Amino acid sequence: MKIKYFSPSFKRPEKSKTQLLFNEVTLVVCESQADEYIANKNRVWVVPDSAQGNLCRIRNYILDKNTDADCVVLMDDDYNSFNRFNKQKNEKLTELGFYEFVENACIMAKDVGAKFWGVNCLSDKGAYREHTPFSFVAYIGGPFQCFMKGNELRYDENLPLKEDYDMTLQQLNKYRKVLRFNAYNYDVKQAKQVGGCATYRNVEKEKSQLQALQNKWGSDIVKIDGCSKRGFDFNPILKIPIKGV
Repeated sequence: MKIKYFSPSFKRPEKSKTQLLFNEVTLVVCESQADEYIANKNRVWVVPDSAQGNLCRIRNYILDKNTDADCVVLMDDDYNSFNRFNKQKNEKLTELGFYEFVENACIMAKDVGAKFWGVNCLSDKGAYREHTPFSFVAYIGGPFQCFMKGNELRYDENLPLKEDYDMTLQQLNKYRKVLRFNAYNYDVKQAKQVGGCATYRNVEKEKSQLQALQNKWGSDIVKIDGCSKRGFDFNPILKIPIKGV
């Protein structure tokens, strides 16, 4: 099975932690920033500047240029670990263990007819139920999203801060299922560092993106949690109108 691993990176030229953990991952960087990345011994795919500047745009560029792959795996560039719950403990996978998991997951996704798959977005044991090892109508987070061959859907460039929620909804709307492996999860920095989406993320833009996501899919499907201290939560609650887990 032909599996390709890519990690878009923007204004983070230091040696990628993801690539240190998983050597098969290729960083995707724009031409104007490539020299800094290469100087820090990152393995890169250099793309035109016009392909960058928006997370959705660069992800779509990657997908459009790799339609020959059986699966395109999109990962963040700031991984600390990729993990699996085993007997109540969240254990880090080795690099080989990670590749073996991805290959087996691709085979299973193909067998069940899922065009899009991923893992649990939370590493808290409270978020994993042993009797629900798989989900078919659950949110799949942006740090690890996998597209099987023939997946026609692309990210909405109008939603660069909520692209993963929108993509999950797009997949469920068109293909009626996704595949999430609930025992597996990741540890990434996400909003804790500079570069990437941090270059354009702030509270007002988060609010605007939440509203845009809700406007697109409706308030019955996208719920905004108003219980946090901020008066709203950056992360919406999805109510998927499809039976299943």
